Amino acid sequence: MSLSRKDRPLYLQIKNIIKDRILYGVYPLGTNIPSEPQLEKEFGVSKITVRGAIQELVQEGYLEKGSGKGTKVIRITSTSKLSRWKRFTEILVEEGHQIKKQWLNAEMVRNEAGTEPYSLFGENCLKLERVYLLDDVPYIYYTHYLMNSIGDVKLSDLNDQSLYGLLEEQDISLDKLRDEFDVAAPPEHIASMLQMSAGKPVLKRARYSYDEQGNIREFSIGYYNTELQNYVVNYEM
Repeated sequence: MSLSRKDRPLYLQIKNIIKDRILYGVYPLGTNIPSEPQLEKEFGVSKITVRGAIQELVQEGYLEKGSGKGTKVIRITSTSKLSRWKRFTEILVEEGHQIKKQWLNAEMVRNEAGTEPYSLFGENCLKLERVYLLDDVPYIYYTHYLMNSIGDVKLSDLNDQSLYGLLEEQDISLDKLRDEFDVAAPPEHIASMLQMSAGKPVLKRARYSYDEQGNIREFSIGYYNTELQNYVVNYEM
């Protein structure tokens, strides 16, 4: 896997990739992650770089190093200042599912007048598209729109990185999220990706993300194939 050789240190890039794999069930709770030599080979980096990434995750409580026993996953949930409840994907992972993300497209686009991206970001913005696989079956299709000040982003820059990891690279801290849910038929190419009949209504989710100054930073539209799995929220009282 190729990593970006600019901006963030390589060990932090690897840390975030491993962390995402933990949170999405690629490395299940109680199992060992790949050995350091395996990770060195996969990412094409030095032993020191891999050890730095692992040490960060040990300090954050995700991993535990055992002498001669490998490095074990001991936590599979994240903590976020934006929410007191678990993310939907974390619930699925705890139930034994595996989630994989695949970035499909990254480009600067011209927004059409009258559309939501145009009203939020003006004529131009960054558009990212990705699909979530539930146990290797396409499940969620997301289209993300971000302000064009982030600059040009290529698919090779994303790898397994999370969207919010990308924003953190730009020193953008989100303070408030707004979710809107609806039922709608996805565009034909999205229905095809989700292996659904064209015109069939599915769960649609629109998310608005704001920074601490109240400025809109991200607008996303997600379509969920709920025939595979209902959308679930667990609240802790």
